[in-house]
Amino acid sequence: MGCVEAETRGYQNSTSAKIWKTITSFREANLMIGIIIVGFILTMLSSHFLTRDNLISTAIGLTSDGIIAVGMTVALVSGGLDLSVGSVMGLSGVVAGTLYLAGINIWVACTVALMAGMFCGLINGFFIGKIGLNPFITTLGISGVARGAAYVLTQGSPISLFGVPHTFALIGQGKILGIPFIVFVFIVIAVIGDFMMRRSEPLRKVFYTGSNEKAAVLSGINTSRVKVGVYLLTATLASIAGILSMARFTVAAPTAGIGAEMRSISAAIIGGASISGGEGTIFGAVLGVILLNFINNGLILLNVPVYWQELANGVFLIAAVTFDYLSHRNKLKNLKNQK
Repeated sequence: MGCVEAETRGYQNSTSAKIWKTITSFREANLMIGIIIVGFILTMLSSHFLTRDNLISTAIGLTSDGIIAVGMTVALVSGGLDLSVGSVMGLSGVVAGTLYLAGINIWVACTVALMAGMFCGLINGFFIGKIGLNPFITTLGISGVARGAAYVLTQGSPISLFGVPHTFALIGQGKILGIPFIVFVFIVIAVIGDFMMRRSEPLRKVFYTGSNEKAAVLSGINTSRVKVGVYLLTATLASIAGILSMARFTVAAPTAGIGAEMRSISAAIIGGASISGGEGTIFGAVLGVILLNFINNGLILLNVPVYWQELANGVFLIAAVTFDYLSHRNKLKNLKNQK
């Protein structure tokens, strides 16, 4: 009987170990565990963390970075990145605000602002996809142009939008079924984006392009068109984030979106996207955004100076890139050993 019990216990332990290994093999599972641990620690350190008001405030605060992170994940999967998203976000809000103060209908102004952001994306896509320029240099240059244009339009000062229509103000301040509207928009974008990344043919081509562009070309994929579409998407989402931010604060600030590109890259890489391309999920990026914002929120609740938030974001970015590099190096070693 003792031998049978020992064998049964050993079988159960091995089964549990296999189940645990299967769960933790998914990057998203590790992130969810990390979020729970961070949330538990912050709950112990601050009685305000797990309150309804604080969680809603945190959710509202992460929407802009979350929306941008969706597009950034796609860009990273394609083998590139977009450093202009923060500036495009700021420019879109400024264009919409400036046009509204000039007497143009707010919805028309937002449409023009969205088109201005998309134009920035098309320029990025043209030079990267068609001409073949480096994504880092190209998007960095467009970032300077967009941010400079925002400063020129506002003369460097935020524009207060008085008397905006109530229907427009509801976008940034209203609720749907108790959920803030801008959080609802973020959830919809994230769900659609994750589904499209997993199921749709156009976004599957992004994976093929990022994994092996030469093989993708040989298989008949127009990688240039794919890249144009990728940067058009990142700019469009950045513009949406800028318009939502403007509606939330009823202020068009040329400084809006500063640092958003670094935060979204950090979130995407923490969520499983690779700087080498070909890997990443929207769900993982969303979890990355939540984790980073939990930590930043915790620092605020613990009265840690705001400057430490940027330091923490930088540390997380370096840690995520290092982990990504080491995991890819280990994969290459395993492949060589198998051969």
